[in-house]
Amino acid sequence: MGLSDFNALLSYAKYVSSHVEEVIYDLLNKEPQKLYDASKHLIKAGGKRLRPLALVLSGRMYGLPENLGFIAGAAVEILHNFTLVHDDIMDKDTFRRGVPTVHVLYGVDMAILAGDTLFAKAYEALGLLERYVPAERLVKAFKELTWAAVTVAEGQALDMDFEGRMDVSLEEYLTMIYKKTAALFKASLNIGALLAGAPEKELKLLSEFAEGVGIAFQIRDDVLGLVGDEKTLGKPIYSDLREGKKTVLVIYALSKLSNEEKERISKVLGNRSASVEELRKVAELIISTGAVDYAEKLADEYLSRGLNALNMTNPQDFEAKEMLKNLALYVTSRTY
Repeated sequence: MGLSDFNALLSYAKYVSSHVEEVIYDLLNKEPQKLYDASKHLIKAGGKRLRPLALVLSGRMYGLPENLGFIAGAAVEILHNFTLVHDDIMDKDTFRRGVPTVHVLYGVDMAILAGDTLFAKAYEALGLLERYVPAERLVKAFKELTWAAVTVAEGQALDMDFEGRMDVSLEEYLTMIYKKTAALFKASLNIGALLAGAPEKELKLLSEFAEGVGIAFQIRDDVLGLVGDEKTLGKPIYSDLREGKKTVLVIYALSKLSNEEKERISKVLGNRSASVEELRKVAELIISTGAVDYAEKLADEYLSRGLNALNMTNPQDFEAKEMLKNLALYVTSRTY
């Protein structure tokens, strides 16, 4: 599919995003101003709002009114931005979404506070639904949000641990990206469905869909980090190599290269003082192993698994299901 085929989805995404942002800004237009300016910084910078869109669509599939989906969508988007603020501090990234990161603009201490504030506000947002949905559904949604917050932290811990290792396996990598990336996508889908009262069988299928799509999305993102441009990335090119990230591309390349070539990679990987030229040469070495083709095929496999699970769902709203399918295709496309 070309991007022109996603016009209906993108139009609906803008509609959802505008309503979700209204909820977010109602929660974040507070005092002290500096704290809330820091908290809003990355949200104001943009973002795809994929998780709230997924939540609204999964809620619609099983009868949740859109306006309630917007509120729950704000919760997952706020939580997502909390993780970004703290990740940027840990990764020492200076740009995100094409703008300086929160800790660069406001200092590390204020950025940590902003992240803490966003974490709490995610729960405050979800709590706004207490008058509109049955208590048992809301409790399940809170548990799902908590599971996601814990699981994303576990994923980040694994990612950090991998930076100091050269023997990370593909299985370890897949576990890490499931926790760090797919988990919040899964929680978004499940929260929408849980609030709507969807049957357990449907929740299981949505979870399988989320796992496949979330992993495929992260693999594609890793590929973009190696072969994309800075405009697409919104951050400096080769930052994954500079930070020593053990992406699927690095793992595959290390399994194919000679000891001498592995040594060349190990000297640059994770070296924050490495020049762009040194990073480029390592990127070319990785690409020469066929790592990009391997990663693309792996992403396709996971995407297929996810779409097969979605295909087996039995929703009330088939338009929402179709848009969710298109969302999966859009975020895992090679040109988005």
